[in-house]
Amino acid sequence: MIIKKKKNWFIILFEWNGSVLPQLLPRLVLLFIFCSVVIYFKKELILYNVFIDPSIFTLFGIALAIFMGFRNTVSYERYWEARKLWGALLNDTRSLAIQTHTLLDRKNYKKQQTEFINLLIALVHALKHQLRDTDPKTDMDRLLTNGYDEELQVAVFKPVFILKELGIWINTAKRDGKLNKMTQVAFDSNLKNLSDIIGGCERIASTPIPYTYSVLLHRTVYLYCFLLPFGFLKSMSCILPFVIVFVGYTFVALEAIADELEDPFGIEPNDLALESMSVMIENTLIEIDDRKITVCPESADYYVI
Repeated sequence: MIIKKKKNWFIILFEWNGSVLPQLLPRLVLLFIFCSVVIYFKKELILYNVFIDPSIFTLFGIALAIFMGFRNTVSYERYWEARKLWGALLNDTRSLAIQTHTLLDRKNYKKQQTEFINLLIALVHALKHQLRDTDPKTDMDRLLTNGYDEELQVAVFKPVFILKELGIWINTAKRDGKLNKMTQVAFDSNLKNLSDIIGGCERIASTPIPYTYSVLLHRTVYLYCFLLPFGFLKSMSCILPFVIVFVGYTFVALEAIADELEDPFGIEPNDLALESMSVMIENTLIEIDDRKITVCPESADYYVI
């Protein structure tokens, strides 16, 4: 995720870092060359009536803009829902950590409280690794008492496995008389919330926008951009490539942004900073457990430019 400092409006016009322009530049150069070739053969194309009525592009452009607006809205909704789920993850893990301190005697159950909070932290990191398809071994080894044991290692859904361990911890505490029925219900309510959060993240990660929908938009955008020069042959000359590239940049950039936001759990610059959020959740839970924060909040997927 990129966090931008506010800059002068004129400087933003030439902003490079954090924009999609670097990845689009080769395509825009190709479009510019194509437009230049069309201009070079302008007389021949007009002679053989190889041009298109500009009004067609006006009508088609409006429809395409509405279509792309809908596509970007859908992508951003996925991004924002993912962010809300991770915000809820922070709130519910905090609530559970606080409950272990307020509902259990700290003097007698300090070790068990720390074990429970470490399980919460492990769940957060396990969810991050599952969403990004990375290896959780390092985080599991440092957080769990038994480390990255064989049972957890073979588990396909590791966050759910850890959630089960949290439930077992609560039931054990209830059986040993550390919790009563009412406090167990309070714990179980937050565990259910965690289960809903995990399920929500899995739903976003495993259900992309239908591929045919993306292909249709992709083809339409590029076809529109490369046909556009033929609609303005009679009205423009040397300035045509620059105008077409600007129009093309608008449409192609919107498509690129939608593609990037569609998967909010990735590692692209504008995706959610899951590593930073995981570390932040870990730090706040450690602080609740009266331990010193040792994990640095900086991470590779969080940028301040």
